[in-house]
Amino acid sequence: MSAQRINTQGNLSLGLPRARYGLDGTLCLAVAVLLGWGLVMVASASVAIGEKMSGSPLYFFERQLVFVVIGCVCGMMTFAVPMKSWENSGPLLLALAFFLLVLVLIPHVGVRVNSARRWLDFGLFRLQASEPARLAMILYLAGYIVRRQLRLQTSLPGLAMPFIPLGLVSLLLLAEPDFGATAILIAVAMLMLFLGGAKLNYLGGLFSIVGTTLALLVWTAAYRMKRLLTFTDPWADAEHAGWQLTQSLIAVGRGEVAGVGLGNSVQKLLYLPEMHTDFIFAILAEEFGLLGVAALLALFGVIVWRGFVIGHNAEKLNCLFKAFLCYGLSSWLGLQAMINMAVNMGMLPTKGLTLPFVSYGGSSLITVLVMLALILRVDHENRLIEAGHPEAGGRP
Repeated sequence: MSAQRINTQGNLSLGLPRARYGLDGTLCLAVAVLLGWGLVMVASASVAIGEKMSGSPLYFFERQLVFVVIGCVCGMMTFAVPMKSWENSGPLLLALAFFLLVLVLIPHVGVRVNSARRWLDFGLFRLQASEPARLAMILYLAGYIVRRQLRLQTSLPGLAMPFIPLGLVSLLLLAEPDFGATAILIAVAMLMLFLGGAKLNYLGGLFSIVGTTLALLVWTAAYRMKRLLTFTDPWADAEHAGWQLTQSLIAVGRGEVAGVGLGNSVQKLLYLPEMHTDFIFAILAEEFGLLGVAALLALFGVIVWRGFVIGHNAEKLNCLFKAFLCYGLSSWLGLQAMINMAVNMGMLPTKGLTLPFVSYGGSSLITVLVMLALILRVDHENRLIEAGHPEAGGRP
């Protein structure tokens, strides 16, 4: 059925598909809580930097609210597209990913911030090219696993083939440079290939090659080595290279069990850099304490759990593209959240990764809401199939 619908007067009207068979309420509730909490934290964490940059303490909160609206609209549009269309569009989306990643590296086209060229400026909005590019790569990879599953499970060339586009995308990401996004993309791809049935000895060999390559990239880049050495002992240079991490650790430590209370963070008063983006978790830990951190972990745990459940249901219905896509997207959300928290607590070297649904940032927020819409679309089509709906798998 077309997106155009006939109303009771016989006129055509446009409308998105209605989830007549329901959606995963647990997943939707967890995301809604995270989104609301994220808006509150952006408002709290950015008051000082917002006042300094624009004269308004709510500057970043207002922009984040706009990003939420845009992300929800993009999510609804994504939900309206049948999964079969996404599966068929994999190669085209991969080409678009390459185009964006090349475009952002062109001088005077890509925007350079803090020695990294990762953004495309569209006037009112800056797009971080790595976000939609990684999503396109995951969509393509899910389609490849389905199309070449037998070859993937039985031969090394079948496993190696997807590493050609994956390697090219990773090289373009590293050229920005964006080491954190590259590491997450490779980790998620490895997990998807493992779940797709790739032989462990082949996968282990490729993992060793990739791991060695990433280690060499760290070893040969002075700024990455500096980050690694600073991470091991940030207090040795707390006034310079270790400043950000030590301030983050102070924020986390001040939170203790119950936190200092919403709005009462001291580290957000221009002590901790990137307090509303990459290090918003530290402010959350300071204001809500261990109890808040436990609640945050539980919310992300619910999202990953429900995503895998939806993927497993799709696999039982023999909808393999939907299954592997859900596995990949859920893993991405969970892994990025874990890495962000680990960085904030000094368990991993500093990476430029946001906390999904919580950190300030238009590209990241819109992308994760589109990812959520894809997972919910899979859930919706699963329910249509289970109900024996005549249009199951297409547009309801």
